[in-house]
Amino acid sequence: MYLEIISPEAKLFEGEISSIILPGSSGSFQLLNNHAPIVSTLTSGIVKIFGKIKLEKNHSDKFITEGNETTLFKISSGTVEMNDNKVILLSD
Repeated sequence: MYLEIISPEAKLFEGEISSIILPGSSGSFQLLNNHAPIVSTLTSGIVKIFGKIKLEKNHSDKFITEGNETTLFKISSGTVEMNDNKVILLSD
């Protein structure tokens, strides 16, 4: 699946991932390939991105890498949309 992470300042990441776990307003949830379309609000917490991803140097300080295929990204709030294997994460 394809992920875009967008903040008010810049597009922080775009690329292919395996899956993602998000801190939803009603609890954490995971998105996998071919997930049904969804739009959800997000609360403060950690976004876990799975897959080998390549971060741009100018935004890599916003992410924490755990092992080869897990990357963490802290948000204070946000919104996520998934449709046709494309995830768009708008974060504050």
